[in-house]
Amino acid sequence: MFLFSFDYDRWLGWLGPTGAVLAAIVLILVCVIAWGANLMTLPGNWISVAAMAIYAWLGPSEGRLSIGMTPLICAFLFALFGEIIEFVAGAAGAKRAGASRRSTFFAVLGSMAGALTGALVGLPVPVVGPVLAAILFGGVGATAGAVYGEWTDGRSWKESWNVGHAAFWGRTFGTLGKFLAGLAVVLSALVGVIW
Repeated sequence: MFLFSFDYDRWLGWLGPTGAVLAAIVLILVCVIAWGANLMTLPGNWISVAAMAIYAWLGPSEGRLSIGMTPLICAFLFALFGEIIEFVAGAAGAKRAGASRRSTFFAVLGSMAGALTGALVGLPVPVVGPVLAAILFGGVGATAGAVYGEWTDGRSWKESWNVGHAAFWGRTFGTLGKFLAGLAVVLSALVGVIW
């Protein structure tokens, strides 16, 4: 399957079926955690694809717990699609409002800080709270960063606010699209291991 083959039975075969099941569970957990990292504007989908590739190379080569090339390619395409959605949504919003490079930079920083803050603020509400708060606070952080970037660049508050408004919606729709693509990546890993 890969250029360098890994003899699973020789190196990890001593773990037996239990070891293979544990490795599959660890893979799914890594993919789910990486999926959540998308909310913090981290490359969670690509971390999942890398974990799947490592599992396909080092894990069982046959049987129910093995991952073939089809789920791996599907996961790669979903991750790529998520990046395209995020980029197009963010670029379209910024371009429509006439954002400068400075405001784009601060919008990204604000988005990351806002998403992290939101995830912490949403912790009291199990599962859904951190996700929704990270998306909302990420958009608010993008708005604050874009407004700050435009205002310090000499634009009026009204112009700065228009850019910030566009940054909010671009960040929110981009994150939602990437998050949904990440769900497809996780499901690809799950189906690949189970099927």
